[in-house]
Amino acid sequence: MPSGDVAVVIPALNEADLIAATVSAARVLPGVDLVVVVDDGSADETAAVAAGAGARVVRHARNRGKGAAMETGAEAVRLLESADGRPDSRHLLFLDADLGESASGAGPLTEPVRAGTADMTIAIFRNVLRRGGFGFVTRAAGAGIERATGWRPAQPLNGQRCLTRAAFTAALPLARGWGVETAMTIDLLRQGLRVTEVEVPLSHRATGKDLGSQLHRLAQLRDVSLALARRGVLPARPRGAHPDVGG
Repeated sequence: MPSGDVAVVIPALNEADLIAATVSAARVLPGVDLVVVVDDGSADETAAVAAGAGARVVRHARNRGKGAAMETGAEAVRLLESADGRPDSRHLLFLDADLGESASGAGPLTEPVRAGTADMTIAIFRNVLRRGGFGFVTRAAGAGIERATGWRPAQPLNGQRCLTRAAFTAALPLARGWGVETAMTIDLLRQGLRVTEVEVPLSHRATGKDLGSQLHRLAQLRDVSLALARRGVLPARPRGAHPDVGG
């Protein structure tokens, strides 16, 4: 496909320290000619910093969660395309705001989608350290996806994904909050769409083991469990569940 066929959507919450590097790296990816940052109710200068780095910025007045931010970003792309007379012409590449300069390695995620051999790609980070991430949530999500579809992704919670516009539309409405990746994978596979994993040299901020991090994991487990339940999948209790694996 010609250049300019990929739009990057970056949900962001209080990421003023890394958003500029993430945006700058995303802007030079092959096929990318539009980067949209959705400031999901940040209390810092995320929006201003992102705009200064060259992103188109959309703001939520309050925090609405990742799924809502992704929908807002995709809609912003659609409206910008319509204004330019090229409706729904770009694939959508979703990236986390804290990738920083490593976002420059996201190009391989777009290749199967741009080539027409996949409807959605999911990133596999090459170096996942076992250091206080989302181990028990990852296992719950992976097991749930496997029960629902017969396929278990290596990193089911990875938010770095590239989709055709048709695939994104097929996944709507997105699940709430942190359940969005789990739900999206199940919904697309159940509809017979092609999903593949791609290894990429990306990295982001590791989640710690303090109280705030533990509460974050519980919120993620809540959202993943709700997404599974709404798809008729009862989440199994992971054996030896404890937050010990970086996700």
